[in-house]
Amino acid sequence: MGNVVQRQTRGALRFQLFRKMAGLELLSDQGYRLDGRKATELRKFQARMGVFAQADGSAYLEQGNTKALAVVYGPHEVRGARSRIRHDRAVINCQYSMATFSTAERKRRPHGDRKSTEMSLHLKQTFEAAVMTQLYPRSQIDIYVKILQSDGGNYSVCVNAATLAVIDAGIPMRDYVCACTVGFVDETPLADLCYAEEGGGVSSLALALLPRGGQIALLQMDARLHQDHLEALIEAAMTACKGVSKVLDQVVRQHLQEASVPSAE
Repeated sequence: MGNVVQRQTRGALRFQLFRKMAGLELLSDQGYRLDGRKATELRKFQARMGVFAQADGSAYLEQGNTKALAVVYGPHEVRGARSRIRHDRAVINCQYSMATFSTAERKRRPHGDRKSTEMSLHLKQTFEAAVMTQLYPRSQIDIYVKILQSDGGNYSVCVNAATLAVIDAGIPMRDYVCACTVGFVDETPLADLCYAEEGGGVSSLALALLPRGGQIALLQMDARLHQDHLEALIEAAMTACKGVSKVLDQVVRQHLQEASVPSAE
């Protein structure tokens, strides 16, 4: 019995030491994070639009090591129960999923599980605030997003990828809707968290923003956060979202420029 208690005590001490070391590594004394970024620096973006010819709109986005594919169908006639029809606007349907190979843990993720359902609802709420649904009464817009590789900020990357796909589909929006996940370490807000930072005990929130008007489309917190930190985190998230908006705008402009160049026969 004594040996069991000693092993449990040693295990607990090692775990506490690991957590302490991990916490110290999240932000160095020089202000650098685990991946070498500064506190407010976004991860590297790579994006392409129009990657799936069968859809009305599509986009592929890499934000750091998190990779997502978004496809959009519509506007089209409402499918399913007629009670879903809205006579003054379009219905937005969002579905979120993760590829089996998206994380190191290889497990089958069935459609309709709690996490996917929750994420789908968050995406629906986000794009209902951004898409000009009143232009398409009695119709439906489908947005499907799949995480191909997960390294933190899944919701934010899905929003950013879906925004490009909606634009590619030619569906009018009030503004780019951009999202970013931010956290708080050593009294310092960190922008665009990676997986290691999200799992390092950091108080965090995800925010989706329509940058021009400063309208918050969605604010999500999965853990407790002291109210003294809330205002600073929201401000950091809004600043980061404005940075994301500039990146997405460059992607859209580059896509339009490439599309306007006639292909050589």
